[in-house]
Amino acid sequence: MSLGRVVCVAGPTASGKSLVADLVAERLGTSVVSVDSMQVYRGMDVGTAKTPPAERRAPLLMVDVADPLENCSVQLFQSQARACADALLASGSVPVLCGGTGLYLDAVIDEMDFPSGEKDGEARAAYEALLAERGAGGLHALLAERDPESAALIHPNNSRRVVRALEMLDEGESYARKHEGLRSHVPHYDATIWGLAMDRERLYARIDARVDAMVGAGLVDEVRGLAERGLTTELTAGQAIGYKEVLQALSGECSLDEAVETIKLRSRRYAKRQLSWLRRDGRVRWIDLETTDAEGAARMIVEGLGGSDGTL
Repeated sequence: MSLGRVVCVAGPTASGKSLVADLVAERLGTSVVSVDSMQVYRGMDVGTAKTPPAERRAPLLMVDVADPLENCSVQLFQSQARACADALLASGSVPVLCGGTGLYLDAVIDEMDFPSGEKDGEARAAYEALLAERGAGGLHALLAERDPESAALIHPNNSRRVVRALEMLDEGESYARKHEGLRSHVPHYDATIWGLAMDRERLYARIDARVDAMVGAGLVDEVRGLAERGLTTELTAGQAIGYKEVLQALSGECSLDEAVETIKLRSRRYAKRQLSWLRRDGRVRWIDLETTDAEGAARMIVEGLGGSDGTL
């Protein structure tokens, strides 16, 4: 059985991939499936750079599908995003996947099984208690002591994955070894991946400018409203760049100016990790945004599907 064909627009934060994907979907008469681990959350609009509904050229799927007080796991995301893609394929459309969260993109387009562990098991409860006692850094240090390879793959602030990695060690399995299997790229769809690239200094300037624009557009008020609903840095949504730092400012842990500078710094580091993830994937076709613009990139992607109008 042939695999369904999908097109993916990927790249670092602030590279303009949402616009490019929107233009591609408009030309193909299809929808964009967001592949972003934080745009799934309702009410997290400014800080996740969701394209406002009035500015969308094509329908945008997999946004606003989860409550920020609940955890939308990669397993759940995989199931829901594939359902969106399959519905588009069944209608004769080519899904346009867009996002910078590498693991989530791979989870959709490649065959991946994720060990979930027992949500209410004794081991998880023990590690979560240890997390509360030692903090994210302390728990990550424990993982680094027991399994340095796995610790190197997991960001210290990603406490949920650190907990799962420790659980896996107790079960006799290494997250690092499992991760190697996840990177094997057995395709679930016939995916063409386009990566957007630009000069690093230009990208960093765009990141800084976007953070300033987010603050001006009401990021602090957005986070304050979510905090009043119960959002904390202990929740997955509260770990998102931009939200975590503002939450810390609102709680008095730092000033707002300090929070904004930290957001910029972490966003630049995140962009570097996103590029590293994509560059390890030999399937990516790169588009240099130093030599073309969003319209040109969209045209290149559509023509890459087959005919000049994108017909298959």
